[in-house]
Amino acid sequence: MNWKSFLLGVGVGLASGYAARELLAQKTSVSPERALSNAKDAFKKNGPISGSWIQMTKEPYKKGHLAYEIYRGGISRKIGETQEQFEFIADAGTGIILDAYKLS
Repeated sequence: MNWKSFLLGVGVGLASGYAARELLAQKTSVSPERALSNAKDAFKKNGPISGSWIQMTKEPYKKGHLAYEIYRGGISRKIGETQEQFEFIADAGTGIILDAYKLS
């Protein structure tokens, strides 16, 4: 086997692997299920939850001067005889909860 051909093959393989890794890193986003799991974990710290939902499609969202792609979702819980419902907004890229508020 010719060493030049071997080294060329190794170089091309490393370059294409690096390029593929960079492309995948730019395109990754969190699944809606993972974003919902993050929200449920956060709400469980304040008591048990009785229901939850999440919108499966991403939508644009602007907070201040920052633009995001987000998932909308909701959590409900019962405290005594009172039913509380919350809506949350999760970043589709990271799964971090950007905002949460109580529905009246």
